[in-house]
Amino acid sequence: MKKLNIYFTAGIPQLENTTEIIKLIQESGADMIEIGMPYSDPVADGPIIQKAHELALKNGMTIEHLFLQLKQIKNEIKIPLILMGYINPVLSFGFENFCKECSESSISGLIIPDLPPIEFEKNYQHILKKYNLNFTFLITPETSEERILYLDSLSSGFLYAVSSSSTTGNDTTVLRNEEYLSRLASLPLKNPVMIGFGIKSKEDFENVTEKADGGIIGTAFVNILLQNRDWKKNVIDFVHSIKE
Repeated sequence: MKKLNIYFTAGIPQLENTTEIIKLIQESGADMIEIGMPYSDPVADGPIIQKAHELALKNGMTIEHLFLQLKQIKNEIKIPLILMGYINPVLSFGFENFCKECSESSISGLIIPDLPPIEFEKNYQHILKKYNLNFTFLITPETSEERILYLDSLSSGFLYAVSSSSTTGNDTTVLRNEEYLSRLASLPLKNPVMIGFGIKSKEDFENVTEKADGGIIGTAFVNILLQNRDWKKNVIDFVHSIKE
């Protein structure tokens, strides 16, 4: 069974909607949830997720407040929760303190795209192991096989395969990049491969998961939270439409 990972930015549409969104995604049949920590300069994100970051910060979302929210529902959530964000706010919070809070909030792993692997290996890997947290690195079609294997060796949980050097939400080549997906499928990787960026429909999801273990949907889902007054029903309908 191919895994569906849904991403959304914490603190949208309203500050206190985070826990309800997590529960709705779980109830709708997703296999894991990626929660974006809002940041003032989300350089890897496209305009829709940038807008979500702006709104969440305006609503007053902070890492401290997110941990409070997550602790309220930690006994109700049975699927993996992953925190995704940028390294600066995490360092400001204190890396070990952050990992400790993650372990107390039922977070299973982290994705921090701007943390260099060498820094990770030297300074942070041992802290993640101490708190039993997975860490996922990102690869692109431009990543060499040698480096893919290196990042796979450092990763745990899954390996995040994204489309070519673009921002999130871009209609890019990953959905049609057969060569890239075949290359990944042929490598002796220890982690499952999840494909992200550009998946908007069941058809997209089925295309990318022919040769991968799962797909990650972010922009299309965040757009529902930003656009729709009736977002609760639309969240359920959207996840069902992918999984059914």
